[in-house]
Amino acid sequence: MEIGIGRREFIATLGGIAAWPLAVRAQQPAMPVVGFLSGRSLASDTHLVKAFRDGLGEADYVEGRNVAIEFRWAEGKSEQLPALAAELIADRVAVIFAGAADIHIRELNAALSTIPVVYATAGDPVELGLVTSLARPGGNATGFSMLSAALWPKRLELLRELIGQTGVVAVLVDPGNATAALATKDLEAAAHAIGQQIVLVNAGAESELDAIFTTIAREHAGALLVPDDVLFINQRDRLIALAALHAVPAMYGRREFPASGGLMSYGASAIEQYRQCGLYAGRILAGARPGDLPFLQPTRFELVINLKAAKVLGLKVPQTLLVAADEVIE
Repeated sequence: MEIGIGRREFIATLGGIAAWPLAVRAQQPAMPVVGFLSGRSLASDTHLVKAFRDGLGEADYVEGRNVAIEFRWAEGKSEQLPALAAELIADRVAVIFAGAADIHIRELNAALSTIPVVYATAGDPVELGLVTSLARPGGNATGFSMLSAALWPKRLELLRELIGQTGVVAVLVDPGNATAALATKDLEAAAHAIGQQIVLVNAGAESELDAIFTTIAREHAGALLVPDDVLFINQRDRLIALAALHAVPAMYGRREFPASGGLMSYGASAIEQYRQCGLYAGRILAGARPGDLPFLQPTRFELVINLKAAKVLGLKVPQTLLVAADEVIE
């Protein structure tokens, strides 16, 4: 005997389902939420948000289809990061991505100890106390470190190759950044080894940026090194404009600076960093434990030179640098 239902019974069944309370019909697996926490702003990081989404996509998570993203931007006010992190925790997100958060990274690490977190940091995650090992982080954290502090001696070398010998090189420092002390220590040792005098110029707020060029002039510094700090990246257009106004050759840590009119940069790709962090977030959503995912480091670094900026400063870029450059912006 064939067992089944007729057309009328089927339609009646559908009608019964439609009459169920909304709460009953909505009972289905909830879409996981990724918390995106940043010390910077969407205006400065639109391209990095795209890279993060691309990474999630590589792990088969597409925003709006099977994952949601909750964004929290500190807009350069890094003191707000712990409170913004607390909001994401209260919202019970499945995993948190924390970028541009080096200033309050220790406080964040304590606050986020109960939830998986993927860090995009410029500093050494072991020295910062985020993880105990790069290869096997353990605990609830992993991510991608740009190892920016280790690159400043190389940046100083490249800057001197471009501008020639100079008595003093100024180094911009945000004294509130947890990685600043590590970066300047290595840089001071490298400068001493080659007989280069450097002077540290502090700026911990937007209101202090104009004054740094007064200090640079007073110290007779012939060039400027600008670290990968949240404040400085947020204010990159302003810094580039000030450096041009005061005719100060400047070396930066990220391609975004020469792409926006700055002189030159040397460092790893922030786009690749955010893509990899998005991929890690997706893998964690799929069940991977963050402590088993190695804390990633860049495998290649890019030298980018803006020839138009060099011309405005009256600098002739040596052929050796042009050949070594990964990108020359004309």
